[in-house]
Amino acid sequence: MTSVATAINLITRADAERLSKEAPAASTCSSDLAKGPWEFDAAEALRGLPAYGPGASSADVAPASTPRQGQLPQEYKDASDDELRARIHAAKQTLGDRVVVLGHFYQRDEVVEHADFVGDSFQLANAALTRPDAEAIVFCGVHFMAETADILSREDQAVILPNLAAGCSMADMADIDSVQQCWDQLEELFGTEPDAEGRVPVIPVTYMNSSAALKGFCGEHGGIVCTSSNAATVLEWAFERAQRVLFFPDQHLGRNTAKAMGVPLEQMPMWSPRKPWGGTDPETLRDSRVILWHGFCSVHRRFNVAQIDKARAEYPGVRVIVHPECPMEVVDAADEYGSTDYIRKAIAAATVPTVFAIGTEVNLVNRLAAEYPQHTIFCLDPVICPCSTMYRIHPGYLAWVLEGLVEGEVRNRIEVAADVAEPARVALERMLAARP
Repeated sequence: MTSVATAINLITRADAERLSKEAPAASTCSSDLAKGPWEFDAAEALRGLPAYGPGASSADVAPASTPRQGQLPQEYKDASDDELRARIHAAKQTLGDRVVVLGHFYQRDEVVEHADFVGDSFQLANAALTRPDAEAIVFCGVHFMAETADILSREDQAVILPNLAAGCSMADMADIDSVQQCWDQLEELFGTEPDAEGRVPVIPVTYMNSSAALKGFCGEHGGIVCTSSNAATVLEWAFERAQRVLFFPDQHLGRNTAKAMGVPLEQMPMWSPRKPWGGTDPETLRDSRVILWHGFCSVHRRFNVAQIDKARAEYPGVRVIVHPECPMEVVDAADEYGSTDYIRKAIAAATVPTVFAIGTEVNLVNRLAAEYPQHTIFCLDPVICPCSTMYRIHPGYLAWVLEGLVEGEVRNRIEVAADVAEPARVALERMLAARP
């Protein structure tokens, strides 16, 4: 199957032909995706404003604190795909066990092919721990993932993010200052004294897709981290200890999980930062069980019920599986929902040829379609629109950081300060103990 990157280039050429022949063409959310990510690094340097780049998050506003990537040396920009592949392979051969390369499910195929481990953010952070001899962990993912790997790895191991501009718009929707302001207002409203059952008024729960600072905040305030795989188990843990939960940054994961557990929607108010009482009121907050942060994943927000209806009309008997970061109405209309690992396992377990319509990032969907050709597997979203920030990782950056290690230079190291890493590790360890 054609990779997403190759498909985008073909679409770009087809669009150019269509302009002259008026022929129909497949679509992508931005023809800029065909460009090298270094072009956006340069554009941001000129504008002085950070951005997420083309793709699903292109309309999201990047905070001023968003990391910037310096210019990639010209030789890596000019290199062909085959040359970069050969250079990456040679560097890995030279480094041997001194380096481990981690590739997230949503990465482009041209990067994943070089990964020693492929998985979601937490699977990869744990995978790195199985390589204790590695001096460097090259994390082909986004910023918060590299931070988590740094928190869990040894102090003498260097965690490297090939492109510093690979952030996460969802993670950026909840910053430590806004969460602290929210927490201060909630403590003012609820107080801090536990009830007769020993439950505190509120406890913080952060999704793995958040900064190290927010994981540290949870660690300091009796809270915990969750993944899309164990969110229900974590909420059960939290409800045993608190009357209500402050859940950030993804409203959809929080809402879908809590709803499945029987929490009424009217007991899940939204907290919008920079609004008095989060845009709600004290009475509603007092009656709440889960306070949802106004955050979302721009990839999963693209999915809608109309896409599911179309899939069912075209493929009677289709099995629709979506990610829990999708809006509630999409999850309700699907046959199943679950994490990326759930989706992969569901397809792998299918014993007869099946049509699957999947609601998650297109790179993973295409890879599953290639891995399981006995099934018909397609993305619910007909527009090729990958995660903007995952797409900032390119083989050119991977070659650059690996060849730097060969030369004895650590490039793009991600380091979490000890005063943040220690409480963040506490919150992560609580998560590990709360197994489904």
